[in-house]
Amino acid sequence: MSTELTNETFKWNHPVSKSAHLIRIGISSCLLGKKVRFDSGHKRDRYLSDQLGKFVSFVPVCPEVEAGMGAPREAVRLVGDDPGLRMIGVRSGKDWTDRMNSYSRRRVKQKNLADLSGFILKCKSPSCGKERVKIYRENGQIERKGSGFFASALMKQFPDMPIEEESRLYDSEWRENFIERVFAYNRLQALFNRSFTYKAVTAFHSDHEFQLLAHSPERYRKLDRLVTQLREIKPSRFRDEYRKLFMQTLSFKATVNKHTRVLRRLLSFLRTHLSACEKKYVHETIDNYQRSSVPLIVPVTLLRFFIDKYDVEQIRNQYYLHPHPEELMLRNHA
Repeated sequence: MSTELTNETFKWNHPVSKSAHLIRIGISSCLLGKKVRFDSGHKRDRYLSDQLGKFVSFVPVCPEVEAGMGAPREAVRLVGDDPGLRMIGVRSGKDWTDRMNSYSRRRVKQKNLADLSGFILKCKSPSCGKERVKIYRENGQIERKGSGFFASALMKQFPDMPIEEESRLYDSEWRENFIERVFAYNRLQALFNRSFTYKAVTAFHSDHEFQLLAHSPERYRKLDRLVTQLREIKPSRFRDEYRKLFMQTLSFKATVNKHTRVLRRLLSFLRTHLSACEKKYVHETIDNYQRSSVPLIVPVTLLRFFIDKYDVEQIRNQYYLHPHPEELMLRNHA
């Protein structure tokens, strides 16, 4: 394959996911109400199952049950010093380390996890906890510095995929950021999991411009420079570098000031269309958002109205204006 890229299609030797049009998210089974906990209980999260579940297809995983521990079962914990942590039964002292490591390495490579757009893990779990899992040290100290065995394997296999613990999603800003990244990652998968064109890459990048600017203007500019090099570098290298930097950019917090700058830039595309009264009203609404008098959804909805009313083609397709389903009300918080 030539490394010179033109507007002609270049083929990507990557299988097209049969579920590329779906938003599929992995999740710890107990969070959906499945009775897989060590005590045969569950940790159902109603927001995830009843609200987010309307817009995604969940793929439940319980590492401890799937690794053969059963339910009910003896509780386990992480024991030892780094490296060489062990997963040990609390009462019996049975060592599950090798079985859990073997299971985790195998499970994260199975087909039904390959096209996930995100994963929600049960916090504090010695198998699923992403961070701050208790480690019982040899000297008797207990430190919250561990990661669950399955969670570690998952993050290693999918370093760019949005992965979060359910406890962090109780915070409205963390929840919005995670779900925004899930939907963006799904679009990124749709771009790179099929044959694509130079035109498709630049259109994707252009449509995400304001969304990326709201998170990190500096990293958006790095992505912009990377896109200009698209003709000179190998497609595989471009895919890997763009995906990594794209997802890193969205992981940065979108602050009120960054949102405000983006809103004003979007407004600049409307300046030749709006009446003086309309301009004044939009400016005041953006000012009210900056003062935290109204939530972000208010100026965004107003801008969308005028973009549709005056058919402003240059910014109509910006994902900043509709990054995720409105029914989730992720931009309605103060």
